Parts: sequence; structure tokens; C-alpha cells
Amino acid sequence: MSNIPDSLKYTKEHEWVASSATALVYRVGITDYAQAALGDIVYVQLPKVGEKLSADKVCGEVESTKSVSEIFSPVTGSVVAINSELNSAPESINSDPYGTGWLFEVSVDSEPNNLLSAADYAAITA
Repeated sequence: MSNIPDSLKYTKEHEWVASSATALVYRVGITDYAQAALGDIVYVQLPKVGEKLSADKVCGEVESTKSVSEIFSPVTGSVVAINSELNSAPESINSDPYGTGWLFEVSVDSEPNNLLSAADYAAITA
């Protein structure tokens, strides 16, 4: 059973979204379920700061010893920060997907309403 925190929102593509301390800025990562399915993560390609993202479009990739998986942006907006620590420690996605393994932060124009609750996400991963 994977860890699915109630405080986060989710996508069907296994990304999580968290509100940040700044209004309309959201932190994005991949879920515990996704990192477990991928196995040992060895490389992450992230979007660049300033890049415009569109919801449900590919914005990066995660490479593991098993496969390569695309990262889909859960929201439309501009990248305001990336987790540069992942360049030297991509395995932190495996060890702490909801903490030090976050991927990037996006500034949006309005609250996203296309995301899943923890219960809804748990239902699709069961």
C-alpha cells in the first residue's frame, strides 16, 4: 500500500500537487506509488525556471533502472523554482517523494480544479 497524504491533490498520471506558502504557487512531485513502480531513480529532467507549462502536457522525465517515465504538468502556469538537488541526488524521489524529492514549483493564474482528492487517487491505484 503506497503512502497517499490527505493534504495533497493528485493527477491520474501519478503527480502530486501541494499549496505553497505563496498564493497561487504549487509544488509538484511524483507520488509514492509512481516512484515504487519506477524503481531506483537515476536521473530527472525538469522544466526550466520561467518555462510556461500546460496542464496534462509533458514537461520532463524521470529515468530509473527499469524505464523512463514522462512527467506531466498537473497545472497550467510558469515554473518559478526547480529542485536542483535532484541533479546530484535523484534517488531522493525514492526515499522522500513528498519531501526532499519534490520536482518543481508552478505559479498559476487561478486555483486548479482538475485535481483528484487523496481518496479519488487511492481508488485508481488500488
